[in-house]
Amino acid sequence: MTIDRRSFMAASLASGLLPGLSAGQALAQTGRPGDTGTTPPPADAAKAPPPGLPEPTETIDLWPKGAPGMPGAPPVETVTERSANGQVNDRSVTGTTHPRMVVFRPDRPNGAAVLLAPGGGYRLVVIDKEGYEVARWLAARGFTAFVLFYRLPGEGWADRQDVPLADAQRAMRLIRHRAKDFGIQPERVAAMGFSAGGHVCASLSTRFDAKVYAPVDAADRLSARPFCAAPVYPVVSMDPAIAHAGSRDLLLGPAPTAELEAAHSPERTVPKGAPPHFLLHAEDDPVVPVDNSLRLRAALRAQGVPVETHLFAQGGHGFGLRGTIGKPVEAWPDLWRAWARSVGLA
Repeated sequence: MTIDRRSFMAASLASGLLPGLSAGQALAQTGRPGDTGTTPPPADAAKAPPPGLPEPTETIDLWPKGAPGMPGAPPVETVTERSANGQVNDRSVTGTTHPRMVVFRPDRPNGAAVLLAPGGGYRLVVIDKEGYEVARWLAARGFTAFVLFYRLPGEGWADRQDVPLADAQRAMRLIRHRAKDFGIQPERVAAMGFSAGGHVCASLSTRFDAKVYAPVDAADRLSARPFCAAPVYPVVSMDPAIAHAGSRDLLLGPAPTAELEAAHSPERTVPKGAPPHFLLHAEDDPVVPVDNSLRLRAALRAQGVPVETHLFAQGGHGFGLRGTIGKPVEAWPDLWRAWARSVGLA
């Protein structure tokens, strides 16, 4: 089924059915701790979406024996509804102790998948507007979409600076390990991330070989390198001159060393084998300076890595899909899709 983006968004926003599952069901842990199987969505999900829009089909836990580096006093997962509009959900989650992926299967798989990392400044993870909504858009176009619930580095985890990357690497490997189950080709798994999730995405696409956790099972023998990567209005550099201060502080902690800062600035860790990149940023972004994307672009080009860059004069920060309607930046999903075709993803 093909649904044009404007009609999809208009129907979704008007009906208030964007998230699909209730806060206490879809965002809370849906499998037992340590269960790496899948769990179907609850039967009493709050509301069904408009016809033709896919729902999450299952949840995949990342760590069979629990996430590594668990704090002595584990955080408590909490879902917060941030929207003042009763027709549209805008939920965020904190305290994730069971990192996982929520899966959106398309009716007609095209053989490709996208791992989505929503943003939230490493203080929370924004699930609806940078997760479920984008996943639905992708699934409507044949992509199998995986929304990543990653751990937050400021919540007491050991090796805090590598916690989000560890979850992203593990997620990428698990998707490939189960590729046949999803009707996808294991090499055709892309990454996309927004804001701080853009830092997760850029870190994954530049440090996919970094040893940030001990291997768990056969899945960890597979590559974590994305087929291609799309950091969207991304946090990139940890250089205080252009860094998003909140993300930097939560990721690196107080008074990080120059070495730690450099190691977690993706523009300073680009290998020659990095995947093709699609970069998107608004020049009037008041939260994450556009220089983050420009520095990453320069670093990618210096290593001979293909990169397509789209800068919009207006758009601000955190627009996702819902914040683009009626603006020039509304074109970005179709620009990404055309680029994805050009690199062989779709």
